[in-house]
Amino acid sequence: MPATPPKNLVELFTGFLSIGARSFGGVMPWAHRVMIEERRWLTPADFTETIGLCQFLPGPNIGNASIVLGKRWFGLRGSIVAALGLYALPFVWVIALAALYGEYATHPVVRALVTGVGAAGAGLFIATAIKLARPLVKKPAAIALMIGAFLPVAIGRISLLFVMPVALAIAYLVSRKGLL
Repeated sequence: MPATPPKNLVELFTGFLSIGARSFGGVMPWAHRVMIEERRWLTPADFTETIGLCQFLPGPNIGNASIVLGKRWFGLRGSIVAALGLYALPFVWVIALAALYGEYATHPVVRALVTGVGAAGAGLFIATAIKLARPLVKKPAAIALMIGAFLPVAIGRISLLFVMPVALAIAYLVSRKGLL
């Protein structure tokens, strides 16, 4: 089934609102689910390409994606509406939860809950990384780029500040040769 972007600003807002509302522990899994599986706004390949761009930009990936996609579909108004939809509920919830956490942070049950939520968030992140890699599996150059970026950062402890420009330059050259 082909991707069909949102029809209007209300649909754009409610789509990003639903992502923000369910994004406890990480936005990426819910963004993937909503935009590809539920609303079918994007293909998996388009989602991966958009997130790739947004990871290179400063700021949160899905926040950047809301602005990029909102602009693509509805111009400046779309960027504003998508970003507001994404951040509206989490903003309220974070303020409320911060007040509660400040009051009960030393309680053992609260500490255990926070640890459990962190573990669940890590699992969601790993699952989403696998979903993001699926459209790239049939492209050996993409796999080489993934490994080439992963190893210096994860194993070599080299800053993304240095790895990303090099990876971007290599990806550009490889794509010019038609390998991506």
